Amino acid sequence: MTQPKDQAETVWERRLSGKVAFITGGGSGIGKASAILMARHGAKVGIVGRTMDELKEVQAEIESSGGQALPLVADISVPEEIEKAIVQTAEKWGRLDIVFANAGINGVLTPIEDMQVSDWETVININLKGTFLTVKYAVPYLKKNGGSVIITSSINGNRVFSNFGFSAYSTSKAGQVAFMKMAAIELAQFKIRVNAICPGAIETNIGENTKQTPELEEIRIPVEFPEGSQPLEDGPGSAMQVAQLALFLGSDESSHITGTDIYIDGAESLLRG
Repeated sequence: MTQPKDQAETVWERRLSGKVAFITGGGSGIGKASAILMARHGAKVGIVGRTMDELKEVQAEIESSGGQALPLVADISVPEEIEKAIVQTAEKWGRLDIVFANAGINGVLTPIEDMQVSDWETVININLKGTFLTVKYAVPYLKKNGGSVIITSSINGNRVFSNFGFSAYSTSKAGQVAFMKMAAIELAQFKIRVNAICPGAIETNIGENTKQTPELEEIRIPVEFPEGSQPLEDGPGSAMQVAQLALFLGSDESSHITGTDIYIDGAESLLRG
C-alpha cells in the first residue's frame, strides 16, 4: 500500500532521528551542506571550523528550520583542540553517532624540489594528522552505540595523478584512504563503520587556501582531455551532492558498507586517471 505523500516525506526526514553528528570543516562547502542536510534529517550537529562567524551563520540556518547545532572553533591538527570539540559535542547531547572528518586544504602547489618543508608539513598535518586525531578522539564515544565515520578524501592520490604540484595534497589523500581501511577493520567489532568519500571537482571555497608558485610551470607536462572533463553533468558537482552521499553513509541505510572509498566525480577520474 502506497503511503500518502506527506507521510512518506515525514519518514524520509527522520533518517537520522536521535543521532548526533560531528562535522569538521562545517563552516563552508561540503561540511556546511552536510551539517544542514543532516540536521534537516533529525541529527543534532556539532560543527567545527576556524572562525566563529561562519559557524554561527550555519547554526542560524539550521536552527531556523528547527534543528540543533553546536558551533565549535578548533584547529583539527592540534590534539587538545579537536579532542575538546568532540568532548563538548558528545557531552552536550549524551552520545556520538556520526563523525565526518571533512576539513582539509590544498596548500601550496609547487615542484617537490621547491616545496618548503613547512608547506609539506602544513598539508599533512591538517589533512592526514587532522583526520587521525578526529577519529582517535571520537572512537571512545562511538564504541558505546556503534556508528559511522566518514572521511573526505579525493580522486587525487587515488585515481588521478595528473595534477602537477599536488604531491603533498595527493599523498595526504592517499593516506586517508589507507587509514580508512585500517580503521574499518579495527573498528568493525564495535559496529563502527568507516568509509571515505572521494570527490572530484566540487564547487567549494577550498581554492582560497591554495597557492601556486611560478616554478610549477617548469614541471607541467601537457595532458589533453576530451572536451568536458566532467562527463555526467558537464561541470563541477555541488557541495550538496556530496552531502547527500555523506547522509547516506551516516544513516542506517548503509549499515553493511565499510572500508569503502566511494568516488563522486561525474566520471571525471575515469577520463583523467
